Amino acid sequence: MDILISRRTFLRGALASVLVAHSTLAANRSSRRLNFVLINCDDLGYGDLSCYGSPTIRTPNVDRLAAGGVKFTDFDTCAPVCTPSRTGLLTGRYAIRSGLTRVLGPVNTTGIPEDEQTIAEMLKSLGYATALVGKWHLGHLPQYLPTRHGFDYYFGIPYSNNMGDRVDGRPNCPLMRNEEIIEQPAVQETLTERYTSEAVQFIRRNKNKPFFVYLAHNMPHNPVSASERFRGKSKGGLYGDAVECIDWGVGQIVDVLRELGLERNTVVMFTSDNGPNLGSAGILRGKKGQVFEGGVRVPFVAYCPGLIPAGIVCHQQATNLDLFPTLVALAGGRVASDRVIDGRDISKLLTMPGARLPDKPFFYFVTNALQAVRLGRWKLHLGRDNQTLPKPELYNLQLDIRECVDQAEDYPHIVAELRHIAETFVSNLPGGAHIGGSDAPF
Repeated sequence: MDILISRRTFLRGALASVLVAHSTLAANRSSRRLNFVLINCDDLGYGDLSCYGSPTIRTPNVDRLAAGGVKFTDFDTCAPVCTPSRTGLLTGRYAIRSGLTRVLGPVNTTGIPEDEQTIAEMLKSLGYATALVGKWHLGHLPQYLPTRHGFDYYFGIPYSNNMGDRVDGRPNCPLMRNEEIIEQPAVQETLTERYTSEAVQFIRRNKNKPFFVYLAHNMPHNPVSASERFRGKSKGGLYGDAVECIDWGVGQIVDVLRELGLERNTVVMFTSDNGPNLGSAGILRGKKGQVFEGGVRVPFVAYCPGLIPAGIVCHQQATNLDLFPTLVALAGGRVASDRVIDGRDISKLLTMPGARLPDKPFFYFVTNALQAVRLGRWKLHLGRDNQTLPKPELYNLQLDIRECVDQAEDYPHIVAELRHIAETFVSNLPGGAHIGGSDAPF
């Protein structure tokens, strides 16, 4: 009886301690909303970080985020190229809903529609200071710039770093502060360090209010550049130098948060917009521009001591569409009910070890073409490049992450189910959406 009583007493005490800890955490956070720093790289591959298996590129700062927080092994982007992927990340909606299905450049006169709502706009409405430092790529004309779509401050290049006429051998892309060009062509060797400095300064200026920093590096997109300080330091060559410089910047961000006493109140996230062009997808098949896993599966880690337990490894599929509703939920807001939001709140996967959400269909687009659909472990390919596949290909990603063994003939009922899901989804999309092949998105 004494043993039983002592066990009950212990369990009551343990539960009370947990409740007190959670109440204290909630009380500490109730006086101030969480801050967010979202670091998005350009063309960084699944195999380009040491915590994801790179044998040549050292990323100790990202590795520490992963070890001290959550690391996802199955995180997808909603498109295998820049503009539509970034559109999905910032709006929580497939890019075909806003028409931004192709990569934009300086010759394009379109951009993000005025009625689209970005993460920045949502957080700004909740009292956040918002900044975009780095690559935008959702339209370069004044009405499409970040400052017109929720960002209080902008410093960066409005599209990819390889775009524009050549000047002295350099792409003639402009470096902007807010809506003013301050340098053209942008000196790219020092961009990563300057972006990091701008992000750090913004955090310092807004340390007494909630903030959202979207740090969107231009690297390691081609042309890859690194300053003298980092050049020649990586076993991964110039590409590795550029990635290791980004990693250095991650350390600078965490250092300033720690210095200002904000580390436990700031969610730091690190990811990439799509698979690699020059880098490594690890063991995955495919690369940028393709809907094989190598083109769409990217690193994602999130870190916030006290909110995100250390050492979580999440194997459930999540996507960059999920970041919009997740950040809004963590900020205490609600997504708009007047539009379809394709992503979902995955905060449970961030904060609860072993948590799972129901499987949800995910659709892989290249331009207006739906080329693959996934539900749980099953992924059905319906199109490739500019043509519809003669026969659909079915892969079990749980057993065949390299997408080598087509099981369509063995599981015709799965093929039929996923095809029906794809056809139903496309039938409810704007005109131009179809299943199969697509034109080149570039």
